[in-house]
Amino acid sequence: MAVRQALGRGLQLGRALLLRFTAKPGPAYRYRFFRQSVVGLAARIQRQWVARARGGAGPCGRAVFLAFGLGLGLIEEKQAEGRRAASACREIQAIFTQKNKMVPDPLDTRRWQGFRLEDYLIGQSIGKGCSAAVYEATLPTLPQHLQEGKHVGPLSGRGPHVLPGVDKEQAPGDPAFPFAIKMMWNISAGSSSEAILSTMSQELVPASRVALAGEYGAVTYRRSKGGPKQLAPHPNIIRVFRAFTSSVPLLPGALVDYPDVLPPQLHPEGLGHGRTLFLVMKNYPCTLRQYLCTHAPSPRLATIMLLQLLEGVDHLVQQGIAHRDLKSDNILVDLDSDGCPWLVISDFGCCLADENMGLQLPFTSWYVDRGGNGCLMAPEVSTACPGPRVVIDYSKADTWAVGAIAYEIFGFANPFYSQGKDHLESRSYREAQLPELPKSVPSDVRQLVRSLLQRKASKRPSARVAANVLHLSLWGEHILAAKNLKLDKMISWLLQQSAAALLANRLMEKSCVETRLKMCFLANLECEALCQAALLLSSWRAAL
Repeated sequence: MAVRQALGRGLQLGRALLLRFTAKPGPAYRYRFFRQSVVGLAARIQRQWVARARGGAGPCGRAVFLAFGLGLGLIEEKQAEGRRAASACREIQAIFTQKNKMVPDPLDTRRWQGFRLEDYLIGQSIGKGCSAAVYEATLPTLPQHLQEGKHVGPLSGRGPHVLPGVDKEQAPGDPAFPFAIKMMWNISAGSSSEAILSTMSQELVPASRVALAGEYGAVTYRRSKGGPKQLAPHPNIIRVFRAFTSSVPLLPGALVDYPDVLPPQLHPEGLGHGRTLFLVMKNYPCTLRQYLCTHAPSPRLATIMLLQLLEGVDHLVQQGIAHRDLKSDNILVDLDSDGCPWLVISDFGCCLADENMGLQLPFTSWYVDRGGNGCLMAPEVSTACPGPRVVIDYSKADTWAVGAIAYEIFGFANPFYSQGKDHLESRSYREAQLPELPKSVPSDVRQLVRSLLQRKASKRPSARVAANVLHLSLWGEHILAAKNLKLDKMISWLLQQSAAALLANRLMEKSCVETRLKMCFLANLECEALCQAALLLSSWRAAL
C-alpha cells in the first residue's frame, strides 16, 4: 500500500513539475525548454535515486523517485520516436515531391506556337456550360525547321481552321484532337485584352507558367499585386496550356447553341463583344457525370476515384484556393491503358483565389459572390448571413462537396440533387437524414462520407486527413490491425510503400493509377495528419 501511494505521489509530482516547466512564453521556447528539461531531469533523478539507494533511503522515497524517473524516461522516449517519425516523413516527402513533378505539357515542344486562334485546327463541339463553349482542337503538323522557329506566323486565312462535321468513327483518317479550346462568352468584360484578362482572371488560376507568354500585357498582368493566385501543378487539377484573347469566330453550332452571346456582326440579336478569352487544355474523353452514366465502378475502384478528388481538393486548400463549384460536370475523366479512370478538377470560373483573403471571405452584404452550384454549397456557406464582421471560411467547403459527390461515384443519387422526399438542402438537412450507403461499400468509406457531410465544419476531417484515411484503408490494413499503433512501425510501412512505388514507377512505362496515387500520398506526407487519420480509423473500427 505504501509503495502504491508513493507511486501516485510521484506521478502527481511529475505532472506538476511538467506543467511548471512548460508554462513559459512562446511555443518554440516552451518545446525547447521542455525537451532539455526532461533530459536533464531524467539524468538528475537517476543520480539521486542511485545516491538514495546507496544511502539506504526508505522504500517509499525510492518508489517516488523510481516512478518519476520512469515517467520522464517514457516521455523522452515518445519524443524521440516522434522526432524520428517526423524526420522520416520529411525525407520521404522531399523525395516524392521531386518524383511527382508533372510531365511537360504537349505544347512545350512548340513554345512559340499556340498563342493565336489561327494556329489551331478546330473540330466539333465538346460541350457548353453557363459561361463558355468547348471545342476539340489540334495544332497542324509543321516541318521540323518551322517548329523550332520563334514564330511561324498565321496559317492560311484570317480565322481558325474549322473541320466540317463528320462522323469520326466512319472516317478513321481524320486527325486526332489532343486539345480542347474553351471559348468564354464575353457579355460585360469589354473588348480590350487587359479588361478581358482582368474580368476573367479566375479562369487563369490553373494556367501554366508560359500560358500567357504570347499575350500582350501578360507580364503586367502576372505581376499585379492583389490579383488571383496561380495554382501550382497537380495531377488531379486541370492545366491550362495556352490563354489568349482573340476575335470571336463563328464556330460549329454557334448559331444554334449560343446565338445570344455572339457579337452583333455574327448574329443581329447577339449581345456579346467582338473579342473574348480562349483557353487551351487537354482534351479529356468525358466528364465524371458522363462516365458514371455508362460505367458502374466496383467499390474499390469507386474508393480510388473518391481518393483522387480528395487529393485534388487538398492541393487547392494547401494553395489557399477554394473551387466553390465542384460537381460531376466539372470533373473530367482520363482513362489509362487498362481503362482505369483518372479524375481531374476543372472549371475555375467561380473559384476563390485572392492573394489577400485566402480562404476567408468577408461577407459584408448579399452582393458578395459566394460561388456557384447552390445545391452543393457547404452549410457554413449556404447559411451565412452578411454583416460587418462576418467571414465565411472555405477551408472545408470543397471537402463537403466531395462527400456529396461520393454518392454519385458509388452509384446512387446525390441526396442534394434528388427530388421529392429524398431531397436534402445543405441549409437545413440533419446528419440523420443522410441516406446509408450499402454494405458493399467498405465500412471505412461509409464512415468517411458521413464525416465529410457533418454540418459543422469543425467536426469534418480536412481533405488531407480524409485522403490519408483512404490511403491507410486501401494499403495499410496490416498496420491498422495492430492493437497498439507505434510510430516506428508506421515509418517502416511508409518506407516499404516508398520502395514499392519507386520500383513500380521505374519498371512501367506509364504508372498505373494506384502507383500515381501512392506517389501523390507520399509527396504530401505529414506525420501529424497521418496519425490523425490512423486514430480516426481506429475509433471508427472500435465503435463497430
